[in-house]
Amino acid sequence: MLKVAIVGCGRISVRHAQLLGENVIAGAKLVAACDIDLQKASVVGTKYNVPAYSDMHEMMRVETPDLVVVLTESGNHARDVVALAPYGKHLMVEKPMALTLSDADAMIAACNEGGCRLFVVKQNRFNVPVVKLREALVAGRFGKLVLGTVRVRWCRPQAYYDQDPWRGTWALDGGVLTNQASHHVDLLEWMMGDVESVFAMAQTSLANIEAEDTAVVTLRFANGALGIIEATTATRPSDLEGSISILGESGSVEIGGFAVNKMKAWKFVEPAAEDDEVLGKYSVNPPNVYGFGHQAYYEHVVDTLANGTAALVDGLEGRRSLELITAIYESVETGLEVKLRSPRRAVRLGVSSGKPS
Repeated sequence: MLKVAIVGCGRISVRHAQLLGENVIAGAKLVAACDIDLQKASVVGTKYNVPAYSDMHEMMRVETPDLVVVLTESGNHARDVVALAPYGKHLMVEKPMALTLSDADAMIAACNEGGCRLFVVKQNRFNVPVVKLREALVAGRFGKLVLGTVRVRWCRPQAYYDQDPWRGTWALDGGVLTNQASHHVDLLEWMMGDVESVFAMAQTSLANIEAEDTAVVTLRFANGALGIIEATTATRPSDLEGSISILGESGSVEIGGFAVNKMKAWKFVEPAAEDDEVLGKYSVNPPNVYGFGHQAYYEHVVDTLANGTAALVDGLEGRRSLELITAIYESVETGLEVKLRSPRRAVRLGVSSGKPS
């Protein structure tokens, strides 16, 4: 049985604690919760009958967990992972893994030195329709890829950002691209391949925050295909869409719903026997934008650790989408098309002053 501890008991911890504390994940159980605000940790601890800590180092010495799930502010992920890595226990970190590439590199290096594995949460890769789309892509059913598009049209009112002072700040969070849309950016790159260049525009439309709440991005992939990212938390009055569509010379697939959960189009030039049932069979109706992917992700991690197999999203794979997001911000700030394989200029993301260093 994998003993799992949580560090950071904010909004997203509710989902993680539920899965681990209610024994939903076979082979894993919650053994401790930690937050610098002991009251927050105690809420989790009381609900699931596990010890609560305000000092993660004390927690590590007393509880000796096998896996620590880091759910602190995005800008503090690197600080906490680097501090925990010397214990030699495996680490899982929520998206984005960090806000700067140097922090991501420090996390990977610390885990390598500590002899522990680093997992980055990208639960949408495990959504039922997304898995089916990936199978078709790997099987070559699309032929030459033409266009990939993701859309995140979600509602985050001012009250959401006002819940915590770090939300929407450059130092600890970033905007819709690093937070809400980071999963979709990851999916697009996972499906379409390496990105050659990006051109982006962003603005803060409705929210009173430092970073952007609305962005549009065009991408050119190394294989010659084009891409579009449309992301906003300024949809009103409620969440509208979280989608991905992949178009190729031999087929088209669109996954919609508000959490990349509904197979809306599944069309191929060369039909397969199961095609007629795909639309009905590979759609789910999750209760919220988190979907059901976290459970499948945890099951994947448990299996990976039990069998010593490769992780679908390790530190290097998590860094890949962060590099893309960083390039997008560079384009926003410079007004220029940015090539991915060129040296990165400093951007505001991850910088306390809100200005690039």
